[in-house]
Amino acid sequence: MSDKQEMIKKMIEMQKKFIAYEHQNGVSQQEYFAPADGHELSNYRQEYNDMAMKLVDIAHSEKGSHR
Repeated sequence: MSDKQEMIKKMIEMQKKFIAYEHQNGVSQQEYFAPADGHELSNYRQEYNDMAMKLVDIAHSEKGSHR
């Protein structure tokens, strides 16, 4: 499986876990934007965003375009 497919798969799994957490516990702005160290959502936004930007770069590279 390609890196792109692996990243997409991981992002989907992250989304599923986030949705399950949100449905079970609710998510405050504090938890989402500045969770405490060790919190289940710690690093979620940054990791997800980093992967999304890598996918954007891959897509541009595949199409020969630039951002």
